[in-house]
Amino acid sequence: MTRTIVITGASDGIGAAAARRLHADGHRVVVVGRNPEKTARVAAELGARHFVADFSRLEDVRRLAADLSAVLPRIDVLANNAGGLFEEPAVTADGFERSFQVNHLAPYLLTRLLLGRLVAARGSVVWTSSKAARLWGRVDVERFADPQASGRYRPLQAYGSAKLASLLVMSELQRRYGAQGLSTVAFHPGVAASSLGSAGDGLVGRFYRSPLRGVLASPERGGEHLAALAAGEAGTDWEPAAYYENGRPARRRPAALGDEALARTVWERSEELLSAVVD
Repeated sequence: MTRTIVITGASDGIGAAAARRLHADGHRVVVVGRNPEKTARVAAELGARHFVADFSRLEDVRRLAADLSAVLPRIDVLANNAGGLFEEPAVTADGFERSFQVNHLAPYLLTRLLLGRLVAARGSVVWTSSKAARLWGRVDVERFADPQASGRYRPLQAYGSAKLASLLVMSELQRRYGAQGLSTVAFHPGVAASSLGSAGDGLVGRFYRSPLRGVLASPERGGEHLAALAAGEAGTDWEPAAYYENGRPARRRPAALGDEALARTVWERSEELLSAVVD
């Protein structure tokens, strides 16, 4: 079945690789990226629609959702693939720590704004996650939006915590809307040689720009995992609300994923934070 699939973070790396694979398989791909030139280039290659949005600005996310709803009568799959690993702390114009907003709050907002289209299509939401959610992710509900709450910004912990928050939202989304036909799934694409952490001047950035990046998996490999989930059937090809690694349900997943009360609290807290700047 041909699907209309929106992929964020698709101007390069895993997102672009997935877009190429899905296009080759006959699906209608919509490319979303932060960089106008790179996003347009990928879209032109595929003959696809494209939109530009910077997830560090929630107004961009609102505009993106409105533009997608205006031109797409149906959305079968939303692939929340955009993200970033930031070595230095920063506060966005919306007042949130940047890693938290880009990796959790912005994709949550986009999903919420497109829920009508997705539910109507009995569609699916695919979340590009990370093993960092299990290794370094922490959810402190009292200091939910502040990765610097301990007094020190740790890039991997901030990134992992935001990814863990999105995993919890993924499971709560399934609980709330699964009966209406919506399905959700998340996956770790492998540590890929993408542009994820290449911009910083610290240890992570220097590693991603060094010859050592050759030991990392290719973006194409991660893109294949994303494409398989986006094109697959929930309940047949993958299990709803599951977390995958290497194309299979993860043998070790974040322990917090089994906490339904925490997932519900993270959903509600995300709503509260957005209500102050969006509604």
